[in-house]
Amino acid sequence: MAQKPSLPKGTRDFSPTEVFKRNYITEVIKKHFERYGFLPIETPSFENSETLLGKYGEEGDRLIFRILNSGDFIGAVDEQTYRSKDASALAGKISEKALRYDLTVPFARYVVMHRNDIDFPFKRYQIQPVWRADRPQKGRFREFYQCDADVVGANSLLQEVELIQLYDTVFTELGLAGVQIKLNNRKVLSGLAEIIGAKDLLVDFTVALDKLDKIGVEGVKTEMLAKGIPASAIALASPLFSLHGTNIEQLEALKSLLKESEEGSKGIAELEFIRSTVEALGLKSSRLSIDVTLARGLNYYTGAIFEVASPEEVQMGSIGGGGRYDDLTGIFGMKDVSGVGISFGLDRIYLVMEELGLFPESLERSLDVLCVNFGPKEAITALKLVSFLRNAAIKADLYPTDAKMQKQLKYAHNRQVPYVILIGEEELENRSFVVKNMKAGSQTTYSLDRPEEFLQLL
Repeated sequence: MAQKPSLPKGTRDFSPTEVFKRNYITEVIKKHFERYGFLPIETPSFENSETLLGKYGEEGDRLIFRILNSGDFIGAVDEQTYRSKDASALAGKISEKALRYDLTVPFARYVVMHRNDIDFPFKRYQIQPVWRADRPQKGRFREFYQCDADVVGANSLLQEVELIQLYDTVFTELGLAGVQIKLNNRKVLSGLAEIIGAKDLLVDFTVALDKLDKIGVEGVKTEMLAKGIPASAIALASPLFSLHGTNIEQLEALKSLLKESEEGSKGIAELEFIRSTVEALGLKSSRLSIDVTLARGLNYYTGAIFEVASPEEVQMGSIGGGGRYDDLTGIFGMKDVSGVGISFGLDRIYLVMEELGLFPESLERSLDVLCVNFGPKEAITALKLVSFLRNAAIKADLYPTDAKMQKQLKYAHNRQVPYVILIGEEELENRSFVVKNMKAGSQTTYSLDRPEEFLQLL
């Protein structure tokens, strides 16, 4: 008995309707990427392990899918390493490549390798899948698409302003009104770590803080203690956990809290510039919110950081995020190249739009017209009409066989085809075709010599 097939956890099949809807989202995103001057690139689905490892922090490294070397990968392992049962040491011997974790680090590698062919500042967009060995749950998958836009070679904060506008423009067209674009700055977090005496534990501090909305204040404090951050330092950081008010009020509170930190004060100044400029330009349907607890766990961020929360009526994690990384290319030997970028979470955006019923009804229609097949002679004439309709940008098709009429009409009904064309022996003699409106049940006859008259109905 054949084994029942299954999918790996955290992956999915997509039906035609789902693909149409996903394509609708990516087409909107791509359109605005290009209107904002971004250029497309693509990178391989897997990279050399050394390219990815160590770029996302300890937690990120654990989520990278490693690819086993080809052939006898165990034979290359020495006896001492094999018996040590050290997973990290063994992985380095049997795996030289890994599936990409995100699109940003591969992009940095791309910039370094193609630096002589790139005009800086370089604005690129990339829409490709990434893989993470995360625990699957609602809105979190092991294989998912990212839609990234990044600018490298320009350190102007106007880039941050433009990226916020890009978020707002895309979400407005998708109908996602009320989206909250959260903004913080890693310099502010560095300043906080400095004044509480935990500068050397910045990564642990930000990783724990980034979980505030998931595990709560007490959970964050417990994790910080476990990471070695003293209770006295956590007490000094406590005002951060409950900071609230308008954007201006939060910035004023931060100024007082970080007045002794040069790094923190610089971060506040950057936040103030972005806030004031965005407010002067205005947003269409989104709102910009300062969130001083926003940390984003990735180590490479150095300045502004973004995270986009879905509309309040939908319980979903972030649907976008990003930030500035002033020296990401430095990890590959190309120093002092500033960059900033954002990402759209395609899969979560899809789930939010599905829950809110925001997809156009036309996406459910995979075919506008179906010609019934009455036999070889009639089919040739029908194919000529189908070709005419296709050239007029109409989605048209001919049923492949002269099956029973009932079967062909059922097929049209199941595919939600609004119009069915009938060309039988009588229609051939009269040089005509009959159009059946599947919803109304009515029929109209048109001349095969003037098919453009039917186009007016579509």
